[in-house]
Amino acid sequence: MQSSAYGASLAGGAFDLVHFVTQPQTILRCLSWLFSIVVFGTITAEGYVNPAEDPETKCIFNKNESACSYGVGIGVLAFLACVVFLMLDAYFPQISNAKERKCIVIGDLVFSAVWTFLWFICFCVLANQWSKTGDLEAAMAPDAARAIVAFSFFSIITWGLLSFFSLGRYRQGVSEFDQEYRDPANDRSTPYPPAPYASSSGPTGYQQSPFSHNQEQPGEYQPPAY
Repeated sequence: MQSSAYGASLAGGAFDLVHFVTQPQTILRCLSWLFSIVVFGTITAEGYVNPAEDPETKCIFNKNESACSYGVGIGVLAFLACVVFLMLDAYFPQISNAKERKCIVIGDLVFSAVWTFLWFICFCVLANQWSKTGDLEAAMAPDAARAIVAFSFFSIITWGLLSFFSLGRYRQGVSEFDQEYRDPANDRSTPYPPAPYASSSGPTGYQQSPFSHNQEQPGEYQPPAY
């Protein structure tokens, strides 16, 4: 991994609070954080009713305990994830290791995509169970139930947009890596000059091998005169 992939070469600058607060991802995370509080908070506070003829509390969504538990679980995990990713977004410009930046980007992309799908399931389940709820239970907390269904739908939008921005950041990192990496076999910007005999079998004035069999025999040995 190259040092400047995923924007690693720009790391180390001063933290810009205004830029961080106004960027789309931060706004979407704050909205997702708020929507998750509304969903699991409303279910916990008003999602369980106690009819007069039944001493036990029941889930307002057609007395389906699984529907309420699912909404609370998805909401709580989304709330915690938003806090974690907000902290990572704030710390992200300070990370200079390209591999760590890549892991954060991929983790953000995968989690956002999965939670978009889970919020879609949550919306479908709650809307379906609310449509089957009896008049007696529906009359107890209709506004709370509608708010839960509505904010579950809003969460699909915010998490879907977070997935879109995460995918764009991932593609940008891959593009930066492809632009920087060059195959040495195809790199034509090498600073070394080509071999002097690359297009010929030898030097220009070369005629025959110095070890040819036709080389003249040396003369007789003449001892030196003293």
